[in-house]
Amino acid sequence: MGGDTAAFGQLVRRYQDRLFTGLVHVVSCPEEAEDVVQDAFVQAMRKLGTFRGDSSFFTWLYRIAINIALHRHRRRRPETSIDAARVLTGDDPVDPGDHPQDRMLREERAAAVTRALAQLSEEFRVVLVLRDLEGFDYQSIAKILGVSLGTVRSRLHRARSLMRDHLRDHHHGTRAE
Repeated sequence: MGGDTAAFGQLVRRYQDRLFTGLVHVVSCPEEAEDVVQDAFVQAMRKLGTFRGDSSFFTWLYRIAINIALHRHRRRRPETSIDAARVLTGDDPVDPGDHPQDRMLREERAAAVTRALAQLSEEFRVVLVLRDLEGFDYQSIAKILGVSLGTVRSRLHRARSLMRDHLRDHHHGTRAE
């Protein structure tokens, strides 16, 4: 068992940061993402014997994490604040040659994208994060979410459309002010 524990520790080190980054965008709260990641690794350790290798280990782990996140969300409705959304974007590294206006525009765009993402329903936000931020292919997303390929395509199309609408509304609202 000691060898299994050491091997699993390597998997944790290899995937924890990537899993955390994806989940922060899904749950919109770093603390919640940390809890989900921890629970996902605990559950993965317990169920390691059920991993069949039909997909990559990370896809299997991500599905566990998404299921935990969805279960937690159903138990209580999270509140999304502007501050929590801002944490998602982080601060961009400052280029010494950057003009303050350029940096400010970049930060405003990032904040607008984060707000638009937070306005999406969970089913659309999750599929958008998995595809556009995490880079999963459609087949892997279908496995992670336990839905058909057609459902993934449909949700992704709708999520992108909603994002465009939210961003267009934000852009027009900003210009009107």
